[in-house]
Amino acid sequence: MQAPKNRRVVVLGYATATALGKDFASTWQRAAAGEAGFRRLSRCQVETRSNVVGEIPDWDPTRLPMVSAKEASVWNAGYVFLTVEMCRQALVDAGLAMDAQVAPRTACLIGSALNGSDAYRIAMGNYLQHGPLKVSPYLLPNLCANLPAGKAGMELGFTGPIVSPQGACASGNHAIGLAARMIRDGDADFALAGGVETCLIPEIILGFTNMLATIKVGEKDRAYSDPSQASRPFSLDRKGFVLAEGAGVLVLAAEEVAHSHGLRARAEVLGVGWNSDAHHFTRPNQATVVQCMQAAIADAGLEPTDIEAVNAHGTSTRAGDSTEADCLRSVFGRHLARLPISANKSQVGHSLGAAAAIEAALAIESMQQQLVLPTVNHLPDPELADLDVVPNIACKYPHEHVLSNAFGFGGTNCCLVFRGL
Repeated sequence: MQAPKNRRVVVLGYATATALGKDFASTWQRAAAGEAGFRRLSRCQVETRSNVVGEIPDWDPTRLPMVSAKEASVWNAGYVFLTVEMCRQALVDAGLAMDAQVAPRTACLIGSALNGSDAYRIAMGNYLQHGPLKVSPYLLPNLCANLPAGKAGMELGFTGPIVSPQGACASGNHAIGLAARMIRDGDADFALAGGVETCLIPEIILGFTNMLATIKVGEKDRAYSDPSQASRPFSLDRKGFVLAEGAGVLVLAAEEVAHSHGLRARAEVLGVGWNSDAHHFTRPNQATVVQCMQAAIADAGLEPTDIEAVNAHGTSTRAGDSTEADCLRSVFGRHLARLPISANKSQVGHSLGAAAAIEAALAIESMQQQLVLPTVNHLPDPELADLDVVPNIACKYPHEHVLSNAFGFGGTNCCLVFRGL
């Protein structure tokens, strides 16, 4: 193999679809205003108290120009067209046009935790109600994890490598980290990297409910009359995460190639840390999580005191938030008191494989705007009093380096350090 080129990797643009909006502009505007996008479940009917979720508002793929009635019927896994549209929006935001030179040098890495579970559900319903011949011949392509990236390539014209990193709730960060390595080493000049999840189906909702991961909203809970208060990371009364659909895609590039195309860089992917826990299928392991954060900071060539903000994994679970806080204490020591901490899941919920990519885009835009986003719905927890959790609305805060954390089921960890440009 050829020696790596050791190129600097920059972020040119991004797109998101979240509970706050079906594009990045609307998501950012509402996030900076301190809003949360949760509401009662409308995608399906489920008998459960875990019925406050994050749905992408006004998202209807059948309205997209590339989606005909036939396309909509055969590609019935929701993550397919959501990926295509986010990739399109991200390329527009970056100002990157496909041509004969760019297309073969553009990779696409889009991760997902659950892939086409919704398509499988439809196929199983058809099988049980109408028999084996009614199982769609498109079922297997709908389930293939790489299919959304492949479909995006068919629509948008890029022909570089396509991969779907499977890192559970850290998939988005894994995609960004792997894409950055590919560009650094010279395997690609550009990459679309991120995650996507369309998980609001009964079986998935009930699965998380029954494993006590998501919040159950009873009559005495403050989210009962106001669903926007359901997700409250690091809060005294946190009870579980809010399940959400969503997607996030970043456009990465080799710095010199971006410059030669006249494209503006917004951030640099400065450090990547990734490892696994060898501990438990859902409970994080403090020692390896600490090592992952430290590895990202070291890979960036920085010291912990150089990090100026943290975009936390912050799921709003009792154990998860407490463990992440302990890990932050171990990594940053006394410096932690000077680190503002944002937990975007308080506003957009937990979109599993898409979460880390959405949070990376928000973290980079925060550096661009020289502010930090809030952790809304926060009631101080005396056990977490040493954390500088940003309250209510975005605060002005010039900063250059941010650590963005992501951890997933199976004990998979991936942390990134970005430098604002």
